[in-house]
Formats: sequence, structure tokens, C-alpha cells
Amino acid sequence: MISIEDFRKLELRIAQIKEVNDHPDADRLYVIILDLGDRTKQVVAGIRGSYQKEELLGKQVVVVDNLEPALLRGVESQGMLLAASDETGIVIITPDKKITLGSVVK
Repeated sequence: MISIEDFRKLELRIAQIKEVNDHPDADRLYVIILDLGDRTKQVVAGIRGSYQKEELLGKQVVVVDNLEPALLRGVESQGMLLAASDETGIVIITPDKKITLGSVVK
């Protein structure tokens, strides 16, 4: 269990997917450019088996904005898309209607 104080450390924000590219060294990863309103950010996401690039373009998503950058198979990821998974695949978490980019998820 984590405390509410630990949870509050997460910065969850709304971003829009602007660009999707295949990861050069991984069959299940995309390299995604996100627009957070005031800046862009690159993330690497393991959703290639569940989404075509065209399905993702323009979609608003929830991103962990303050995650320490990590190298995933040689490509820097500067955050994380929130998603759920079960036996049918992976589903990214999206707002149910358009909202201002960069909005804080509470």
C-alpha cells in the first residue's frame, strides 16, 4: 500500500499523440511524440501489438509526466502512457471528451 502523499507525487497530465514511429530495435514498442500544450515529450510504449499508428494519431491520453527518463532498447522515454491490459490486449487510458492539453489528472 502507498500513502496518499506518495500518490500525490505522481504528475498525471493530458497529452495528445502527435507522432508515432516504430521502435528501431523492438517489435512491440512504439516511439511516440506527445504534445502537453506547453512542450513536447517522447515516450516509448509497448502498445504496438494492440494499436495501429493511425489509430493513435490525435488521441488524447493520460501520461505520467514526472517519471524519471529511462532508456528502453536504446531510445529515451520521458514518461509513461497509462494503459490497462487483460487477455484481449492493451487499452490506453483516454479522457471521455476533449480537454486542454497539459491538464492535471486528479
